[in-house]
Amino acid sequence: MCGWRKWPWDGEMPSERREVLVLLPTRERLRLAVGVQAAGHELFQQVCDLAGIREAHFFGLSVIRNSEHVFMDLEQKLSKYFSKDWKRERHRGSGRPGAPFVAFLRVQYYVENGRLISDRTARHLYYCHLKERVLRSQCAHREEAYFLLAAYGLQADLGDYREPAHSGRYFEPQAYFPQWIITKRGSAYILRHAPTLHREQGGLSPKEAVLRFIREACRLEDVPVHFFRLYKVQLRGRQDKKEDRPTIVLGLTLRGVQVYQEVNRTPQLLYDFPWRHIGKLAFLGKRFELWPDGLPAARKLVYRTGCSWRSRHLLHLLSTSHQLHLTLQPPLQRLRQLEEAQEKKCYRESCVSDVLELDLDLDLARRPSPGSPGSGDNRDGGWRPPHRLSLLSSGSHCSSHSSGIEADSQLAGPVEPGEMSVDEPVVGAAALHGEEPPSSSRTSQSSRGTVGGGRGGPEGDTQDQGEGSVEVT
Repeated sequence: MCGWRKWPWDGEMPSERREVLVLLPTRERLRLAVGVQAAGHELFQQVCDLAGIREAHFFGLSVIRNSEHVFMDLEQKLSKYFSKDWKRERHRGSGRPGAPFVAFLRVQYYVENGRLISDRTARHLYYCHLKERVLRSQCAHREEAYFLLAAYGLQADLGDYREPAHSGRYFEPQAYFPQWIITKRGSAYILRHAPTLHREQGGLSPKEAVLRFIREACRLEDVPVHFFRLYKVQLRGRQDKKEDRPTIVLGLTLRGVQVYQEVNRTPQLLYDFPWRHIGKLAFLGKRFELWPDGLPAARKLVYRTGCSWRSRHLLHLLSTSHQLHLTLQPPLQRLRQLEEAQEKKCYRESCVSDVLELDLDLDLARRPSPGSPGSGDNRDGGWRPPHRLSLLSSGSHCSSHSSGIEADSQLAGPVEPGEMSVDEPVVGAAALHGEEPPSSSRTSQSSRGTVGGGRGGPEGDTQDQGEGSVEVT
């Protein structure tokens, strides 16, 4: 859905206010006016009010800096994140008004179970964000997953397949499939086979289709993840030297941190650290350090971020993501138990139905006349257990396989929570394969701050270098 919504203001924009254009995951645009001295949470609240979002825990605001989405610390002033023109006084009658400042409402904290998002509007925005991520996904070994996701998406957007409305080219492949699949298979192939999968979802409510889309999308390893480009440190004597261009990609996933090395412009997984295998995350100026749990300090991973404010934002996002991960384990475990109980209930009902059908079949074999009232046929509306595939972390401290995805018959159990002391927080995000990465939200306003006491924002690095750390004990 594309469109405009505008926060009402009378006449010409006052000189003490600024116009901000906020882009939503639905591709809708909001035009808002905020004061020059406004903080991020004031703009965020306006967005939530105008968009009708009652539950915004997993969302936030971001701006683009150096081709990366940088998540705002909502307690900081907006002037920290917009250009220097933000503070310049705009004189009336000076001709055509300047372009509005641009921000994005995007997902900052991913969750694999959409039932954790109870607000209908928030869940729809989350679903739209994941749809965009799926269109950019590059998991060539999971091609069948994209067809299943397309079926769920069509069911969520269009409802049950019905003829003649849903015949021919009733959807555009580009809206549901990554370009590499369209190039490989062709639009004709997709338009021939996707409707069959759409038809198989008949009877599934739009809400349940959205929930299944969220679940399956979060099983693609490059969808529910934030990517950050880092520089590899090259030691030269006692000093370390930053490489010319970033070749390290750090991925913040649902369950921890992954580190990739770019080889011929293609990322290859070097390490897969679940949260429980990370002992410490720290930054000192432009240096970012990851200490695997149980290994000596000499085995720590050291990279450069390019500037200290980026280090602080990265550390803040990692620390708040870890806190949220621990907080969500009890409700996630409860949801798993409820889903497993529902599966067992449906399985028992299916078994009883199968026995009844078998008895009826035997009875019919003894009778010359066909048919019998009460014979149940569960083939059309029957419950089908979904395929289970879980994102499992490696059992070792550092996994060197090429994919962090493993097949399993059950969802991964809750991660044992550790104790974590966060010195101070900040925010950030980035892209892989050159695409624009996802976006942001705040978990709670009380957790906002600046690591190391610095106040530097994306507009410069004029503050002291600072340092900060996150420890998991």
